[in-house]
Amino acid sequence: MTQEQWGALQDRLSSTIGENNYRTWIKPLEYKGLEADGVAVFLAPTNFIGTYVSQNFGDLLLSQISTLDSQVRRLQFRVSNAPRPAMGRPSPRPAAANKPEPALQSVQAEAQASGYAGTQAGTAAATAQGGSDLLPSAPLDARFTFDNFIVGKPNELAHAAARRVAEAETVTFNPLFLYGGVGLGKTHLMHAITWELRNRRPDLNVLYLSAEQFMYRFVQALRERRMMDFKELFRSVDVLMVDDVQFIAGKDSTQEEFFHTFNALVDQNKQIVISADRAPDEIKDLENRIRSRLQSGLVVDLHPTDYELRLGILQSKVDTYRKQYPSLQLDDGILEFLAHRISTNVRVLEGALTRLFAFASLVGQPITMELTQDCLADVLRASDRKISIEEIQRKVADHYNIRLSDLIGPKRVRNFARPRQVAMYLCKQLTARSLPEIGRRFGGRDHTTVMHGVKRIEELRMQDSQIADDIELLRRALEA
Repeated sequence: MTQEQWGALQDRLSSTIGENNYRTWIKPLEYKGLEADGVAVFLAPTNFIGTYVSQNFGDLLLSQISTLDSQVRRLQFRVSNAPRPAMGRPSPRPAAANKPEPALQSVQAEAQASGYAGTQAGTAAATAQGGSDLLPSAPLDARFTFDNFIVGKPNELAHAAARRVAEAETVTFNPLFLYGGVGLGKTHLMHAITWELRNRRPDLNVLYLSAEQFMYRFVQALRERRMMDFKELFRSVDVLMVDDVQFIAGKDSTQEEFFHTFNALVDQNKQIVISADRAPDEIKDLENRIRSRLQSGLVVDLHPTDYELRLGILQSKVDTYRKQYPSLQLDDGILEFLAHRISTNVRVLEGALTRLFAFASLVGQPITMELTQDCLADVLRASDRKISIEEIQRKVADHYNIRLSDLIGPKRVRNFARPRQVAMYLCKQLTARSLPEIGRRFGGRDHTTVMHGVKRIEELRMQDSQIADDIELLRRALEA
């Protein structure tokens, strides 16, 4: 086989095994030539790549090459800087050597305590994802791009920082540490960064994985005596993305390896992006040296969603569902109702809308308020805010430094009237109480007075940033 034939064969392989597999495994190979006994020799940059190609693409390569050159009988992979065969899988150890080393015993205990003891199911899952047992690749969700990320005040800083990392030609914030509660968009931004980097810079080696996967592959490398492959793989990346890093807290051996990997990449000026469910200084049992490293870059909090952001997310989802259910009718006020009632978790919010559209389509009915409450009864009960009118009144009175008796009393001076309207507005949004009942709790006022107060605050929120800030602060305090 000539070099020209190998070049033509590479083009065919790219379409056969996929561009990503080709770029990762086949493109780095160098065809050395044909040796005695029909051995086609390839040079690989590392033992790991040579072994992986031999095990996963060897039969395909041999079959394709044989059609070009009938003299080829088998393939051999060597490391480019050392003319020796690539290392295969370790041979079984003799019975006397079956006892794990202390380091392996330690990390296996950590993995077992976390449900990651290197089970066959775990190995199968890793293989099913299209990588070898040490390849730290995790599947990306095609929906999680920057174009599909709804930006609002609670997440605008995190979004801007993620964009900067994904679009910058040089390393900016290192590491970028994103943290926040469940369903606030951390994983979405992590996927979005990875997608953007792969699209803009296909030459970069971008690896995205969870902290669980990092530990799982660490355990495998120790067990199979392939730590050099593990270290070489993780420390040769250009961008390392690790999701849910709080998982490694309390696991000493895993933290040790993570720390050294982190340092090696930073020393090479390689970008690192980390996510967690809390700030570095709030992660219990995290080593101080790792905590210090994580705090050395840009630490950004994704705040709980506000009403406007939740409504924007719902509107975006509806635009998508309109293509799937073009004839389905959605009554006014449904999205606003859901944005108010389901406030703690965006995933629950999106799931509720998905269920609602699917249910309405199956029963062939328009999405009305009655159908929404019936279809989502369990979700609404779980999300029902256990906040009383009295609690809201006390919080508002304290916030504006007025007496509770003045807040609910008859005085109409501005110093009392505006806080009273804010309290009414919050009662309407944060409780399931009716307008007449809210009015009775505010000195026996008529429900039309409550309606007027709620409408006035809705208008002022759009015009007065101070009112908007006051309401958001009070909402967070009440929902905490």
